Amino acid sequence: MNFSVEFYETATGKRPVQEFLDELKASDPDDFAAVVAGLAKLRHRQYHREPLSKSLGDGLFELRHVGKLNTRVLWFFMKNRRIIAVHGIRNKGQAIPVRDIHTARDRMRDWQERTKP
Repeated sequence: MNFSVEFYETATGKRPVQEFLDELKASDPDDFAAVVAGLAKLRHRQYHREPLSKSLGDGLFELRHVGKLNTRVLWFFMKNRRIIAVHGIRNKGQAIPVRDIHTARDRMRDWQERTKP
């Protein structure tokens, strides 16, 4: 059974990861293609670990792509085999900046609160 990959959407309808990917497609088509392929692989459980994915703790994970810049898409699991991508970043270093982790965690909490049954 496969997982579905969805993009976080704000209460006002903005989709930050989709916007990130649109910008990446325009600026670096090769990295864009690799990240989209990685997101597609997340539908399969065997890719939920390194080297493609890594846990950041507290239910948050990162999809990792190393290119000219390191590209990360931060995501979490929801019920019914759903993966929600909440934040995308590019940086030169290996570490994810704390502000980006906070942004992803805030979006994760927002999504979970707004989609409670």
